[in-house]
Amino acid sequence: MKKYFTYAIGEILLVVIGISLAFQLDNWNEDMINRNIAVQYYDNIRDRIDDDQELIQEQMEFNKGFMREYRYAFDIIDSNDKSKLDTLGMIIRNTTQYSDFDRQGNIYETMVNSGEIKILRNHDIVNGVRELEEYYIYLNRIESIHYDAMINHVVKTINPVLKFSTGELMKPEAVFNYEFQNLFFMLLHIMEEKDEVYQKILNQIENLKTLIDEEIGN
Repeated sequence: MKKYFTYAIGEILLVVIGISLAFQLDNWNEDMINRNIAVQYYDNIRDRIDDDQELIQEQMEFNKGFMREYRYAFDIIDSNDKSKLDTLGMIIRNTTQYSDFDRQGNIYETMVNSGEIKILRNHDIVNGVRELEEYYIYLNRIESIHYDAMINHVVKTINPVLKFSTGELMKPEAVFNYEFQNLFFMLLHIMEEKDEVYQKILNQIENLKTLIDEEIGN
């Protein structure tokens, strides 16, 4: 009986160990599958923000170019320099132009709704994506403000004095006043804020790309 019980206990232990190993192997396989899926998600996020980064850089340079023009126009009006009417007319016509990133879609919201967020274990990346989306929302709001300012103020102000087809100032004396200076001042204020947000987005994207590369490498 003693030998029988020893044998029976040994058999039970072997069964328990076998079941435990099977569970561990199954968990390991599931974990590997989830890791592979997570890597695909990280790659998708990186591709998406790579595209965003390229577009943001283009819009940022576009915005900076017009900021330089508007500052120059402000100085022409301030110095009452009538010799630069042609240049001033072209710059005034350009006040109808503006950078527009117009981000569509939401990476973070998509991750939550699809359940991807449960697989992505790196909370720094997840939080980084959420913060990036908040910057996008802020930027889109500023872009809307810029558009409204252009439609409701810029067009109404420049329409009576400018021939749009040629950029010729039809009433030169009307632009050398504080109203036109105020117009450029308002636009510059909006555009400088946009420039700051562009830079914050680019910094956030670089941080995210570093985190993603490290996570994939691990």
